[in-house]
Amino acid sequence: MDNVPSEETTGLAAVRRVDYSGDGLVESEVSDSPYAQARAWVDAAVAASHERADVPEPTALSVATVDADGAPNVRTVLMRFFDERGPGFVTNLESAKGVEISAEPRIAAALTWPSLYRAIRFRGTARLIGRDEVEAYFDSRPYGSRLSAWASDQSRPAPDRAALEAKWAEVLARFPEDGEQEVPVPDFWGGWRIECDEVEFWAGRRNRLHDRIVFTRTGAGDLADPSAWTMSRRQP
Repeated sequence: MDNVPSEETTGLAAVRRVDYSGDGLVESEVSDSPYAQARAWVDAAVAASHERADVPEPTALSVATVDADGAPNVRTVLMRFFDERGPGFVTNLESAKGVEISAEPRIAAALTWPSLYRAIRFRGTARLIGRDEVEAYFDSRPYGSRLSAWASDQSRPAPDRAALEAKWAEVLARFPEDGEQEVPVPDFWGGWRIECDEVEFWAGRRNRLHDRIVFTRTGAGDLADPSAWTMSRRQP
């Protein structure tokens, strides 16, 4: 008998069941620090993105925050920084997520690569990224991306698309591509880095017996310091 649920019972049409066939993750093969393990997986995903169409955004990072009422919000950004200090991203600091992080800096985030049967979860505290780092990254962005930082009052209501286009035209006139004035970093634009207390590595396996290896902070030190972390396994 076909045991695939019907649309009537799930509300989803033609759901295809996938029995994950990843390589899994065993303790003896895990790096001795969360940074080394995460770096290996991130680099592998980036490399795969150059060869495979099913890894389109290898640094897409889902970021979860809570609002003033304690209700969660989640959105996807791009991880623009990653070193032993933790993953980081940029945003309008006056956006919904910027305001929420400022009020409650405890944060969770995840990198997910479905076609590779891998995911990494980060939990910790968001810290502002230094202005020098932010400016260096901003200057590396394409011209249009730098303009958009000025053109968008992120998270605020917009009457229509025409209003967005009008603001873009205003910013374009202010900072023409062939003009003498560089596009500066807006004062309201910056970055957050997650100072991690927990990093979990998920690897898909057949029959839903997935591997979950977790690094939990037990001392001072960054993500690359093995002495600051203990490793354990969680049930799938």
